[in-house]
Amino acid sequence: MSTSPVAAAVAPVDRRRLGFEIVIVLGLSLGASAVYSIVNLIARLTAPTPLGDQSASINQTQSERGWLDITAQLLGILFPLFAVALVLFLLWEPGRSPFARIGLDFRRPWRDLGTGVGLVAVIGIPGLALYAAGRALGITVAVVPAPLDAAWYTIPLLVLAALKAALQEEVIMIGYLFTRLRQLGWGTWTIIVSSALLRGTYHLYQGFGPFIGNAAMGVIFGWAYVRWGRTMPLVIAHWILDIVSFVGYPLAVAWWPGIFAAPA
Repeated sequence: MSTSPVAAAVAPVDRRRLGFEIVIVLGLSLGASAVYSIVNLIARLTAPTPLGDQSASINQTQSERGWLDITAQLLGILFPLFAVALVLFLLWEPGRSPFARIGLDFRRPWRDLGTGVGLVAVIGIPGLALYAAGRALGITVAVVPAPLDAAWYTIPLLVLAALKAALQEEVIMIGYLFTRLRQLGWGTWTIIVSSALLRGTYHLYQGFGPFIGNAAMGVIFGWAYVRWGRTMPLVIAHWILDIVSFVGYPLAVAWWPGIFAAPA
């Protein structure tokens, strides 16, 4: 029998207040990203250049001066984490740690690591295949996840950026949102599918392939959270996937330029 927070019984709550809370949290974080992604996709689809010939860049250099680049990128990593801190604060109850509540702790380090690596294997290869198929079909833009002209500090910053994304998405979209929607009386699979669709939506700026891939990832991660009641293995898996994506990008461009290289 699952002991996850999603499956556990909850006390009566003020539904209207929780609804406003969810809207505010999403409006300050990934919900806003979803809206921007929809607008961005509309702009891409109505541009003269076909979607498959466009590119999207993330984690790019912010300044030609090293210390300014480091500062800007570190701030870009730090401030989104305040939304993560906010939802942990909102889930904090007297005598009940928010970290333990969503399984974001180190009680089972080796099991969480093993589970996270297993999720990487399940998601990583199909995700790469889906991206390649999307590029071939012209429904996915060329995603440039890292600068090709790496500086000495590039890889450490990419590792931190990957951790930021993992914490943002898994703590907010899984730990927080699943807990609150369950308190509102939503069914388990309604929660899983809704969260997964939102996850896919804020990746729409990359095209339709990443929407499908990230929505599928959201379903798998949502099921895993319902099954195990822990976000830690999800954070580990997401972190590894993004590190491989960010740091391995130059190698991928060299090996498969037709798939990964940005259009000239």
